[in-house]
Amino acid sequence: MPHDIKQAIDTHARVAGFDAVGFTTPDAVAREAARLDRFLAEGRHGTMDWMAAHADRRRDPRALWPDARSVIVLGLNYGPQADPLAQLGRPDKAVVSAYARGGDYHDLVKNKLKAVARWLAAEACAEVKVFVDTAPVMEKPLAAAAGIGWQGKHTNLVSRDLGSWLFLGEIFTTADIAPDQPEADYCGTCRKCLDVCPTDAFPAPYQLDARRCISYLTIEHKGHIPRDLRAGIGNRVYGCDDCLAVCPWNKFAQASREAKLAARDDLDAPDLGRLLALDDAAFRARFAGSPIKRTGRDRFVRNCLIAAGNSGDARHLPQVERLLDDPAPVVRAMAVWALRRLADRPAFGRERARRMPSEPASDVRGEWAAE
Repeated sequence: MPHDIKQAIDTHARVAGFDAVGFTTPDAVAREAARLDRFLAEGRHGTMDWMAAHADRRRDPRALWPDARSVIVLGLNYGPQADPLAQLGRPDKAVVSAYARGGDYHDLVKNKLKAVARWLAAEACAEVKVFVDTAPVMEKPLAAAAGIGWQGKHTNLVSRDLGSWLFLGEIFTTADIAPDQPEADYCGTCRKCLDVCPTDAFPAPYQLDARRCISYLTIEHKGHIPRDLRAGIGNRVYGCDDCLAVCPWNKFAQASREAKLAARDDLDAPDLGRLLALDDAAFRARFAGSPIKRTGRDRFVRNCLIAAGNSGDARHLPQVERLLDDPAPVVRAMAVWALRRLADRPAFGRERARRMPSEPASDVRGEWAAE
């Protein structure tokens, strides 16, 4: 392999739009296997059963593709134009994680990866495979091993050049490419990311309990969100940026230059009332081309009802009451909870008496009884 192949790959990757490029080997993250096993054994993956089902391939990239000799890790900056936490606490607004305010990054990153991989396959006469975060690949440890950044105390990747805002993708190849040096950990004594978490999702530095993480709860978790965690969610309806946004290394962050990742007008502080009114067809139309679409309407409206219940704004009551009759049990149950939070006790008692005799859904009855 020519000595300058790394520089050539870096050049082609940056032409394709990537902002960070690093090189490592498939065996560079072997020590992460024990960390993954502890995470799964303690049940901290919650209902993400796919993590355990594919743990063998996640532990070791060579189990995913035994012929791989090198891993090229590429990062795409999605830095927001403005403070992603600016709308927290506004009763009329919903907060969507910065990564989901623009177009769906999966296809965007994969297409860029394929462009670089095709060139590499032809140039080096090597086989290539590309992966984005839907594959069982431990992306953040690989990125740290490739020198792109380090995993901070919040377990997310931090870059000295770009801060917290990086989408990651990988090219596995049969080509032998000299690895880069791993990045050092520059967190020091800082613990801002740990202390800011509204739901205490970090049992200790460098440990995450996904079952308490707002991103997991609002995106991955399909059932009822535990009652003791709902208040901490605030008005976040899809994901959470708190631990990323407070990192001091964001002083070097830059706004993304990728037009397809620019925040859509309807996702930059969207109106909570309008989101509560979405039926399935309207949800699909509104979030076409957005990563939000994959949660489905019912889970998304569940999240919006939690935001409404946390708002203290009685103007949401008519929409909350309408959703007491929603076909989805998870929506009806959260409507009960939100109504309980928003309505005064006499009105709540009258509504309870009116609804309960004819309400067939056990989920809703359980919510009433628990309150």
